[in-house]
Amino acid sequence: MRKLTHMLLAGTLVLACSSCGVETTANYQVIPLPQEVALSQESPFNLNAGTIIAYPENNELLKRNAKFLAEYISQSTGHTLQTEALAPGSEAPKGAITLGLDPAIRNREGYVLTVKADRVTLNGQTENGVFYGIQTLRKSIPAETKATSILLPAGSIQDEPRFSYRGMHLDVGRHFFPIEFIKKYIDLLALHNMNTFHWHLTEDQGWRIEIKKYPKLTEIGAWRDRTVIGRNTEEYDNTRYGGFYTQEQANEIVKYAEERYITVIPEVDLPGHMLAALAAYPEMGCTGGPYEVCPRWGVFEDVLCIGNEKSMQFLEDVMAEIIDIFPSKYIHIGGDEAPRTRWEKCPKCQARIRTEKLKSDKNHTAEDRLQSYCMTRIEKFLNSKGRRIIGWDEILEGDVAPNATVMSWRGSAGGIKAAQLGHDVIMTPNDYCYFDYYQSEDTRHEPFAIGGFVPLEKVYSLNPTASLTEEQAKHILGAQANLWTEYIPTSEQVEYMVLPRMAALAEVQWTQQEKKDYTNFTTRLAGLISLYRRDGLNYREPFRQQADSTATAVSYTHLRAHETSAHL
Repeated sequence: MRKLTHMLLAGTLVLACSSCGVETTANYQVIPLPQEVALSQESPFNLNAGTIIAYPENNELLKRNAKFLAEYISQSTGHTLQTEALAPGSEAPKGAITLGLDPAIRNREGYVLTVKADRVTLNGQTENGVFYGIQTLRKSIPAETKATSILLPAGSIQDEPRFSYRGMHLDVGRHFFPIEFIKKYIDLLALHNMNTFHWHLTEDQGWRIEIKKYPKLTEIGAWRDRTVIGRNTEEYDNTRYGGFYTQEQANEIVKYAEERYITVIPEVDLPGHMLAALAAYPEMGCTGGPYEVCPRWGVFEDVLCIGNEKSMQFLEDVMAEIIDIFPSKYIHIGGDEAPRTRWEKCPKCQARIRTEKLKSDKNHTAEDRLQSYCMTRIEKFLNSKGRRIIGWDEILEGDVAPNATVMSWRGSAGGIKAAQLGHDVIMTPNDYCYFDYYQSEDTRHEPFAIGGFVPLEKVYSLNPTASLTEEQAKHILGAQANLWTEYIPTSEQVEYMVLPRMAALAEVQWTQQEKKDYTNFTTRLAGLISLYRRDGLNYREPFRQQADSTATAVSYTHLRAHETSAHL
């Protein structure tokens, strides 16, 4: 056996185009790059229309995995492979791909793929691991081929993820996306070996999840009467905009994601970014309103009144329904961008400060402590229900909720500080992981965006554990990219902003740091791009000449056509 170097093997450019010969050869140099690929000199396995996918009898998860693999192979080859249950102790027939479990595999998401001339064996410690092996296998064969046989080179792949948390975020508060697209987004996460969908459900500009105890949240809070045009100009479109997900639809999304081994983490941002809720229930604000579902983008002074016990009861009631919908261990409660202005003048909030003996010091105001009181109280409520909280790094301003996981977005500094304090951390630094930022400095040839500049190479260069000791690095659960949608009104533009940057992030999340190499990554990207192209995804061409406007016409003119109609 010989270990593969991380160089593109001769002849693998076949992945970038359709194959039409009698045979074509698979290539294991996929994204994310497996930890260890070793080839042998033995004859390859011949995957063809007669190949069977076998799985253990009475294992429904592996049965589903087998069906996924059959579906993926059909998309590429047109072959409809049969699946077959194996009775205990029986051996798979020759020429089969067999899925199974092996407790000796050390990582719960790890897998071992063994290819011999007469059989393929794919084992994981868990069914999750088998699923990721299936992703490697599907990406190793051409995206589209008319070949009757696909030769899988003999050898083995031993693989496991670097990080246990591998996430992508989507904001549906600023712009709303239909349930069909949410499923498509989840499929993209699965393709990139990600296991967490962070669903940002509430905002100043729209409340998107049904809460049965508070029906006005969706009757009123899910709809704004106008939207600002451009970057907070004084012009508005005066067009009603909105939408929300019923609890039944949210349950459907949770199940769809779960089938792909993806956890949906909901976010209800509090105590700021609550204007949509205040428009529905103005008595929960410090001034009593009137409020409107916000037609502009930004950070606003009106937040929940923490001194009002009805506001705190509201939060607990909302969380009670959220945890009934979402079984995830974590619930994201935001905590970012909550101005203290109203609290400073609010009699109820000042009374709460006195009652709770919240004191200022040289680093924090009493109102900072009031925010911490709110976060800690909701944390205790969620902890009592068996859940844990995630908050943006602003929760470090004051007394950090004791068991909080910190999501570091304002660069990496907050995450570094939190890890040093012993808190678990998810790295989402805006200078590497904000996919609403431009992908090129030549913004004339890009769809209208919020600003910033995060190119593909910058995403790839992220090392989530940089600047930490080995012990501190254990608190870094993983990394995530965020997509805020103030200036992203369509699902086509969502795809354009995340693809192919999601591929670079996938390798940050999965592949060990010492095995990452950007030049090599770019050679492997062609295979993934061919999948995007086959599936009609609106990706950005990764290596186009920025000054060549004709090269970008197909990708961005369609998106720019939405700027007026979407009232941006």
